[in-house]
Amino acid sequence: MLEPKVMKLLLDGTVIPAHPLALNRNRQLDETSQRRLTNYYMDSGAGGIAVGVHTTQFEIRDPMFNLYEKVLRLAAEEVDKRELQHPFIKVAGICGSTEQAEREAFIARSMGYDLGLLSPGGLNDLTEAEMLERTSRVSEILPVFGFYLQPSVGGRVFSYDFWRAFADIPNVHAIKMAPFNRYQTLDVIRAVCHSERRDEIALYTGNDDNIVQDLLTSYEIIVEGQTVRKEIVGGLLGHWAVWTKKAVELLDEIKQVRNSGSIPASLLQKSLEITDANAVFFDAANGFKGCIAGINEVLARQGLLQGNWCLLEKEHLSPGQSEEIDRVYRDYPHLNDDDFVKACMHSS
Repeated sequence: MLEPKVMKLLLDGTVIPAHPLALNRNRQLDETSQRRLTNYYMDSGAGGIAVGVHTTQFEIRDPMFNLYEKVLRLAAEEVDKRELQHPFIKVAGICGSTEQAEREAFIARSMGYDLGLLSPGGLNDLTEAEMLERTSRVSEILPVFGFYLQPSVGGRVFSYDFWRAFADIPNVHAIKMAPFNRYQTLDVIRAVCHSERRDEIALYTGNDDNIVQDLLTSYEIIVEGQTVRKEIVGGLLGHWAVWTKKAVELLDEIKQVRNSGSIPASLLQKSLEITDANAVFFDAANGFKGCIAGINEVLARQGLLQGNWCLLEKEHLSPGQSEEIDRVYRDYPHLNDDDFVKACMHSS
């Protein structure tokens, strides 16, 4: 079960970056940079990290690379080494068949991870009932962070009834909503609100195209004639793997204004700017082909990575993507945290 202090932070809402994979020019693990990244997220004020997820590259599980346990261990070691005086949520990406997911959950639990982000990717042959059974079995090993993954990158559309049953699984404590679809996001929110476990489940955005709006909105759902209020309290995002200090400041600002009844126009403008930046980093114009390389490119420009290399040579920046990153830097200088990164690297 989740420790109470971790549960409280999860429910209060925090920034959880999806942890990238640091490689050298030979496409081998760069352990020094990998550890540096973990410390950057802690220094930035993030409330946790997600390791072994899409941004970490799913190929880490392939026998030819065999990096899954390694990257989980490196991150856990850095977090434990810091002896932080506040909770820092460790989320492990969990994928594959029920048997594979159970194995990965045991690995994550043995390393002290708090939750498993359970991906539905690549399992379109399973029925919704079978997906619920998979979730239940994994939850008996490790608390589950649910994941609604957009179909364009390997996810699928789930019914309202699926999410309603999902929310009732006792050891589910959060859901990352990333269908990039308003209707499907609302299905999850309604389903959780109708569950008796609604107060035990934290909603997190993964909708990179709608980050600020997701976080600004308080959802009021009618349940048996009564109004239930639920908010998307934080984000577990690949987008927050870069410029993380600014993401922490953004969430703090949103929390302050969310319930005030008055949202400043400047925050709505920033929402558009962040969506524009995300489209560039994630290479939305090319079907997200350069999404991981795009994140790595920004981190490389900051000196946190040696380069934007991915495990597979076919994974690289799309034509014109580097120039678009130049544009985002030029047009929205207030969104980057380059000065903070320089200060951190200088002090270390």
